[in-house]
Amino acid sequence: MPALPDEHKLLRNFARCQNSEERYLYIIELGGNLPELTDAQRSDNNLIAGCQSQVWIDMQKQADGSIKFAGDSDAAIVKGLVAIVIILFQGKTAEQILSLDVKDFFSQLALEQYLTPSRTQGLNAMIRTILARAATM
Repeated sequence: MPALPDEHKLLRNFARCQNSEERYLYIIELGGNLPELTDAQRSDNNLIAGCQSQVWIDMQKQADGSIKFAGDSDAAIVKGLVAIVIILFQGKTAEQILSLDVKDFFSQLALEQYLTPSRTQGLNAMIRTILARAATM
């Protein structure tokens, strides 16, 4: 299974997409590159409230202070959005996560013009949950 790209490569790859269909295919491809969650990671504690699809995001603080993310969804496009969120936050400390300009990153991706309102709402719920959890780590 190919590794997820870093955030800079992700932005470059999105910029190469010619239309909304290519963007959706790329988002689905990203989701397909997520490793499987364990049963423990697929717990109610990791379930994201506010998403129409089922979304799990697991956050584990590492010995060096960085946070390791894992995630999944039962919907292909939403699973790709989970992958994008993980790409943005993976390996950063809680302080770095809380200081990121998330709005700027997503405006560079220009995703909102391609997402339905319910998917945008779900994406925002994922980000809010990660920020709230990072604040307590």
